[in-house]
Amino acid sequence: MHDTPPRARTARGAALLLAGSLSNQVGAALGAHAFAAVGPAGVVAVRQWVAAALLVPLARPAVHRMTWAQWWPVLALAAVFAGMNLALYTAIERVGLGPAVTLEFLGPLAVALAGSRSRRDLLVALTAAGGVWLLVLPGGASDWTGIGLGLAAACCWAAYILLNRVAGARLPGLQAPALATALCALAVTPVVVVLVVQERLTGGPLAFAVAAGVLASAVPYAADLLALRRVPPRAFAVLCSAHPVWAALAGTVLLGQALALHEWAGMAVVVLANVAAVLAAVPFHSPATGR
Repeated sequence: MHDTPPRARTARGAALLLAGSLSNQVGAALGAHAFAAVGPAGVVAVRQWVAAALLVPLARPAVHRMTWAQWWPVLALAAVFAGMNLALYTAIERVGLGPAVTLEFLGPLAVALAGSRSRRDLLVALTAAGGVWLLVLPGGASDWTGIGLGLAAACCWAAYILLNRVAGARLPGLQAPALATALCALAVTPVVVVLVVQERLTGGPLAFAVAAGVLASAVPYAADLLALRRVPPRAFAVLCSAHPVWAALAGTVLLGQALALHEWAGMAVVVLANVAAVLAAVPFHSPATGR
């Protein structure tokens, strides 16, 4: 039986990432429909429980055989999941899906630029900063809390990329995201209990929150983990350029959040800055061969 050629591995990884990013943004848009009833924290809590219910039976993690070297990235991932989802969903509620995801997208850009000291990469970073300024057009009417939460989600996403690669190398299959999701779900259980007692988690809001759990947690977590075994973190950052585009389209179609011209322009500049950073820094290598 022959090994999969490097190009085929990369192509499969790219397809997984693109499918996962589309699923993620559609799920986020559907989850936003439940904000009025249960709030961003309620949607995050439900989606983590749904994701855990789907991933844990599928991955069947061997918890009793895990070492500390395997546990610590899982624990870190659980914290990142909670912070990333809560920050992003609250930002979506305040500034809209497209702008929030574009701000979060600075996380992969930071991964792409990490460790570089070249003038070219400094120019890329300044270009991205200009894109963010164009996106938000800061002023007296700016929602600084929403912008700050979007940037907090960006920090979490950068950590997610690096931690997921470490965890994926130390645990087989989907064990790492399954365990991390389960731990995160346990941590947010009080939120679910309160919503159930208050009878707010019923009907449409429950359906939208469950859809967010499937499409924005279970599917992309699994897709990202499998893809990161086929492409390096910097290539991952390029392919993540699809996230703001999918988010803008999902926000427009599913939420009626029409973007202003400056928001589209700012998103485009941030995406292009990320692509330029990665393409200029490294060629597309196979993670298996490094060549």
